[in-house]
Amino acid sequence: MAGDQEQFQQLLTGLLSVDNKIRQQAENTYDQIASETKFQLLLTNVVNRTTTEDARTMAAVLLRRLLTTNFDEVFPTLPTEAQAQVRAQLLASVQQEEDSSMRKKLCDIIGELAHNMIDDEGNNKWPEFLQFLFESASSQNIAHKEIALTLFSLVPGVFGNQQQQHLGMIKAMLTSSLADSGNPPVQALAVKATAAFILLHDNEPNIQKNFGDLLPQFLQIIANSIQAGDDDALLKCLVDLAESCPKFLRPQVETILQLAIKALPDTNVGDGWKHLLLEVVVTLAETAPAMVRKAGAKYMNTLIPQMLNMMTDLDDEEEWSVSDEQAEEDNDSNSVVAESSLDRLACGLGGKTVLPHINATLSQMLQSENWKCRHAALMAISAVGEGCHKQMEVMLPQIVDAVIRFLQDPHPRVRYAACNAIGQMATDFAPVFQKKFHEMVVPGLLLVMDDGVNPRVQAHAGAALVNFSEVCPKNILTTYLPTIIAKLEGILAAKFKELMECGTKLVLEQVVTTIASVADTAEEKFVEYYDRFIPCLMYIIENANSNELRLLRGKTIECVSLIGLAVGAEKFLTDAGKMMDLLLKAQTNQEDMADDDPQVSYLISAWARICKIMGKRFEPYLPLVMGPVLKTASLKPEVALLDNEDMNAVDGDDDWQFVSIGEQQNFGIRTAGLEEKATACQMLVCYARELKEGFADYTEQVVKLMVPMLKFYFHDGVRTAAAESLPFLLECAKIKGPQYLAEMWQYMCPELLKAIETEPESEVLSEHMYAMAKCIEVLGMGCLSNEQINELIRILDKSLKEHFERAVKRQEQRKDEDYDEVVEEQLLDEDDEDVYVLSKVADITHALFAAYGQHFFPFFDALLPHFVKLLGSDRPWPDHQWGLCIFDDVIEYGGPACDKYTDHFLQALLGFVTDKQGEVRQAAAYGCGVLGQFGGPAFAPVCAQAIPLLVQVIQSPDSRSEVNLNPTENAIAAVTKILKYNASAVNVDEVIPVWLSWLPVWEDTDEAPHVYGYLCDLIDNNHPLVLGINNANLPQLIAIFSEAFKREALEKESEVTKRMLNIVRQLQANPEMFQACVSQLSQEQQVALHQYLTSGGPSSPSTT
Repeated sequence: MAGDQEQFQQLLTGLLSVDNKIRQQAENTYDQIASETKFQLLLTNVVNRTTTEDARTMAAVLLRRLLTTNFDEVFPTLPTEAQAQVRAQLLASVQQEEDSSMRKKLCDIIGELAHNMIDDEGNNKWPEFLQFLFESASSQNIAHKEIALTLFSLVPGVFGNQQQQHLGMIKAMLTSSLADSGNPPVQALAVKATAAFILLHDNEPNIQKNFGDLLPQFLQIIANSIQAGDDDALLKCLVDLAESCPKFLRPQVETILQLAIKALPDTNVGDGWKHLLLEVVVTLAETAPAMVRKAGAKYMNTLIPQMLNMMTDLDDEEEWSVSDEQAEEDNDSNSVVAESSLDRLACGLGGKTVLPHINATLSQMLQSENWKCRHAALMAISAVGEGCHKQMEVMLPQIVDAVIRFLQDPHPRVRYAACNAIGQMATDFAPVFQKKFHEMVVPGLLLVMDDGVNPRVQAHAGAALVNFSEVCPKNILTTYLPTIIAKLEGILAAKFKELMECGTKLVLEQVVTTIASVADTAEEKFVEYYDRFIPCLMYIIENANSNELRLLRGKTIECVSLIGLAVGAEKFLTDAGKMMDLLLKAQTNQEDMADDDPQVSYLISAWARICKIMGKRFEPYLPLVMGPVLKTASLKPEVALLDNEDMNAVDGDDDWQFVSIGEQQNFGIRTAGLEEKATACQMLVCYARELKEGFADYTEQVVKLMVPMLKFYFHDGVRTAAAESLPFLLECAKIKGPQYLAEMWQYMCPELLKAIETEPESEVLSEHMYAMAKCIEVLGMGCLSNEQINELIRILDKSLKEHFERAVKRQEQRKDEDYDEVVEEQLLDEDDEDVYVLSKVADITHALFAAYGQHFFPFFDALLPHFVKLLGSDRPWPDHQWGLCIFDDVIEYGGPACDKYTDHFLQALLGFVTDKQGEVRQAAAYGCGVLGQFGGPAFAPVCAQAIPLLVQVIQSPDSRSEVNLNPTENAIAAVTKILKYNASAVNVDEVIPVWLSWLPVWEDTDEAPHVYGYLCDLIDNNHPLVLGINNANLPQLIAIFSEAFKREALEKESEVTKRMLNIVRQLQANPEMFQACVSQLSQEQQVALHQYLTSGGPSSPSTT
């Protein structure tokens, strides 16, 4: 049947049927036909001009798809002569085709075939195609020219490794076609072809420069298309170039800005075109900000007011403010597009360029009688806070003064916009905003929250209070707590009544979120208000079961769980159990809930919070909650592979995101559900961290879920959670025995290594590397085979090489013609990212040294040149810091065997002790300390050499300032360790009185035990220089101890603390002397000493 042409044509007709049943039947039949047979049948129908137009069109679409998806099955299997015949047949058909639409579809087929005719080495196996291309391009026949340009657009890389010799001909073809003003369709296709060629060479500046002289004509054709308003595809080409090849456009940046400035106010230009022009400008501001600042700054005084004017394009909707639904933004409206563009422009170009032009227009708009101008001005303040942060921060008093009065504007939408601006500033400028303006902001927002007539405005004031509260310093918020609580309690009661009587819920949904945020910040201060809210909130959870109340119930679940975390287990525990029973009674698993039910994500987060509160007592609930959490965490996103033509059908669908993965291919993912998936993964981390061995039975299932998600490239949060979970899961699994643990690690390790090597985002890469370090720490020596260690070393070697290469690249960028201070800020941000990754390299080497000690040296040697390079005098200080940290580990875990590396680190270690950068001094001082503690007698002379350098650091005039305190205390600890462990070349008695004068220490809680432990040693040994003549130093020693206790320098249960208290208690045996010591203490020191004595075990009666 399938071989019969007539029947196949009937099948094509069936595939086009509007009757679902007929079409489905035809699709099933089509799917059964073998690919080779399909190819022949489809080709015959495509080239046969007697076939109906619809059937030919369908055959052409299917043939192109077949070549895209099954090329290897259908074409290379044909005999060589048959292949040549097919190619010739297609070229002849497209040349003879009279119908322009069919001609385009034939070009799509030929383009796909040509694309596959280039092998991996760049050899073109279809030379006739190249000849056809040039002949068609130079033809007098317009249709033939169009064919050439269309084909070149589809496969701009068709010349393969022969391109260089054809570059002149390619440029000539494009130049003559762009200049063909008598044939606008040819010019339009030439624009697309030029763009496709440049995009293919987005990383080849020489080619871009060579083709730069095509730009003026290229842009003129686009300008003509804007005026004609007939095909926005050309303007979309410009957007693509702005995104991928901004430097290509540099010579014509002014022309592009002029194009935008001319079109934006033009009423004859459609909104869609204006949006695309803004997209071009904004994209350039993002991809080449320095270029736009330099070449386009003078146009900002026109462009920015035009954007602000677009933001006033709002509809008068009388019912807007009284609606009980959240305001839905129309992402295609002028106001929303302009606001988003202004936000991106500010982030791209920075406040120095953008803010003056906004300020110049804003005051006039705020004074306008037209509510739309006032609304736009306030929304603009919201939009540019992030991008203009530095410049706006110094102007905040004037800005807040201007905005706050609009909370009482006569128009509800202006009041809404004022709430929006305050909420956004509360986030962008936290906590400065909260500290400086709380006296105006809190009463102002509470006043708007009384606006029960306009629920949208009332709810937005509540949302702004959330933004204000969640980053507000606790001591500030608590001063307003009685007022805020009274207001929220009143609104909750009133809106709960409204819900029961009228079914309105918008403000109620918001107020429960606001209560949660206030409780979250107030923490234990919320305890006294707990009973005023919980009964009503629990009632909502129990009874809000209808579909339209799902969001309210979800937010209320979130609210109660956050209140529980705020007030703590003691207050919440009874209600925590009740709440869990209530939630699980309503649905024992997620099967009862739709996948898009908004409650799901709230439930999953709430369970994790309750787990944190209940601890081990949460374990009985695990079997009931794990189903829904695992189901959400296991969500597989819907993905699609679409060609450019299919893309048009889904263009503008906000649920999908697409990336181009080739000349004609686009990979898409449906984003719905991804945030919920990430949340569920993070909650699994929480269960593993909190419940430890109580989570052991789920480790296998969770590991099998998490490990593959190390490469879940659709969402950074999912990959981060997957990495973070691994060391916790290993801890949980320890109770299952060594074999279970080893098998789990052998499943994790290879995938974690691959993920570290391939991770594209530096933030996520850091998490992966940290996870590897923590896993090694959990498992200890022997967890990695030699092969795995070598693989890890290879990955670290690559990471370190890239670290140095990126530093060189940043230096090159500083020589760029468009380099300026804002570029420098961005380069410093990149530098910080790079240093963070370097710190994770150090974490991994630390873990390996901690696990393997000097057995790691042979592997370490492969990386040694990089670590030595980090210490070079030409490197920036963070390189010195982390290089020292790595050699500190060499000393600490290698012990005396570290002497094999002394030529590489010793001089640097001593030299950096007095470095001007605190972090470097700290790392060097720590290194001197571990050299004393672990280096052994051979290093005694070096330790003696280090002492005067350390003394210099400790006794410098500002050594105890906040920024220097940690390095100084590390230096004190280093001297301590040398005196205690490696003092054979040091005059100890000369140093001890000076050392004692440096105490107390309190900031570095890791080093404090060494210092106080040594002090206890000296006291226990009755060292005369410490105790003084006739014990004259005892008051000083008790003062040192008491200050350490006051500052919580030591853990209460630590051995050193017990020794210190024991010494104090021995002194208590002489009440008179003890009282003399205590009387010289401050009140706070006396209280601290008393608390430690009374809580630190059995003690004599204290006289404090």
